[in-house]
Amino acid sequence: MTIQLSTDNGKVFISDDVVAIIAGSAALDCYGLIGMASRKQLKDGITELLGRENLTRGVEVRKMDDSVQIDLYIIVSYGTKISEVAHNIQVKVKYVLNEIVGLHVDVVNVFVQGVRVIS
Repeated sequence: MTIQLSTDNGKVFISDDVVAIIAGSAALDCYGLIGMASRKQLKDGITELLGRENLTRGVEVRKMDDSVQIDLYIIVSYGTKISEVAHNIQVKVKYVLNEIVGLHVDVVNVFVQGVRVIS
């Protein structure tokens, strides 16, 4: 599935994987985030910490009618306020996708899959 943007010069088609990579890298810039978690954690019962090379596995992009929704599955650092980390990620991802892609994101859902101690 691709996202279509209409401009004065024509149409631009953006793959969901590209949107997921941009959203994942924007989220990783936020303080308190250790990494992305696997979306399949609910099936496995195991939280897998993903690095920068696997950004798309921790991000799900859904397009419904005219709205775009992003789900981020994350692991946060122990000792940080989870609600603040999640809020910062939501704001950053919406801002980056609007500025870089020109895509208006309606909802950014953050699912905290685990808390890890940084050593």
